[in-house]
Amino acid sequence: MTLMKALRPLLIAALALFGATAPAFTQSGPLRIEITEGVIEPLPFAVPDFVAENGAAADHARNIARVVAADLAGTGLFREIPSSAHISRVSSFDAPVAYGDWRAINAQALITGAVSASGDRIVVKFRLFDIFSGQQMGEGLQFAGTPQSWRRMAHKVADAVYSRITGEGGYFDSRVVFVSEAGPKNARQKRLAVMDYDGANVQYLTDSSSIVLAPRFSPTGDRILYTSYVSGFPRIYVMDVASVQSRALDEQPGTMTFAPRFGPDGRMVVFSLEQGGNTDIYMLDTSSGSRSRLTNSPAIETAPSFSPDGRQIVFESDRSGTQQLYIMPAGGGEPRRISNGAGRYGTPVWSPRGDLIAFTKQHQGRFHIGVMRSDGSEERLLTSSFLDEGPTWAPNGRVIMFTRETAGEGGQPALFSVDISGRNLRRVTTEGSASDPAWSPLLP
Repeated sequence: MTLMKALRPLLIAALALFGATAPAFTQSGPLRIEITEGVIEPLPFAVPDFVAENGAAADHARNIARVVAADLAGTGLFREIPSSAHISRVSSFDAPVAYGDWRAINAQALITGAVSASGDRIVVKFRLFDIFSGQQMGEGLQFAGTPQSWRRMAHKVADAVYSRITGEGGYFDSRVVFVSEAGPKNARQKRLAVMDYDGANVQYLTDSSSIVLAPRFSPTGDRILYTSYVSGFPRIYVMDVASVQSRALDEQPGTMTFAPRFGPDGRMVVFSLEQGGNTDIYMLDTSSGSRSRLTNSPAIETAPSFSPDGRQIVFESDRSGTQQLYIMPAGGGEPRRISNGAGRYGTPVWSPRGDLIAFTKQHQGRFHIGVMRSDGSEERLLTSSFLDEGPTWAPNGRVIMFTRETAGEGGQPALFSVDISGRNLRRVTTEGSASDPAWSPLLP
């Protein structure tokens, strides 16, 4: 499957399916997971294999149901009841739900679906039921696309279920760009790759002839910024995702550019520029090519990240003598320090919600991924290991992905994810070693 096909927009129709009922709010409280910082008992749910409405849809019906179940269970908020425990069997999409059978096995949510396939088009429809109230939650939805996009449709079903039960936006129908690594530590080969958020559908964007670092998606997911050593020195490039064509940005003789990130409008780019031994933060207008300097300090200033409203930039600097986090207006100006704990802070990135900033912290020989408010308050460390670094936010601001590297001469980097509460630490499946993840927005 080509990258263009993978990112081809689906023909999506939010249709009220025949026989759908209103949302279930007649019980004492609707089916809902209240996400707090306390311990959460995962909500039990059931996903029978979707009904294949014709012979060509059989494999897709089974596979889509499995991906939906894996998406939800992978959050740590849901627990799937295995099919071996099911009493009822769903043989028709329009058959009435035997609520008593599902209550008997303690299912609180039931997801049923059907798939039809014809030529280069498949159609997926689903419904979500609140078992204890005995009613359907919201209207059914229908998604249509090519057979190659079946995983995307499964992710969209899971996103809809997740949103209805948690009240938060989903994040399953998204992609992650990262650096695929191979070889020993002293001779690593690195190339850019992109995959579904769960590690499926990996596609390589560059070869391993030169070192690449720090890829970052644009707000619309159609471009990727990254740093490459193809010229012998670090320089920023921008890649068009559909064509996989790249061009250098801001080519200035005698400089090195790195750590780029898009602004929320997709037009402005902030990055670090080193010249004459001094590293400062600059902004580039990709439309006009005009460049402005945002910091002017003998310190090393790098890793800038915009706030979601585009008004502020968080970055790391050693201007105080140690590596710390600062915030300044997006147009430049006097920065204020926000990190105040013991240790060194780096790689800050603003949450898409705007409420938190994720960062890497090094303290007492350990590395941590943490979050804090934009005023530096409520710092929480979510992980601890030999080397954790480079956080990136899921589109809904609920989950953070990062790089974890093991110790020793044979240590290798891998991608992990963790909930912002610090729960549900999981390794992300990749083909070999991987580092520098960057999450896309939800796909169109």
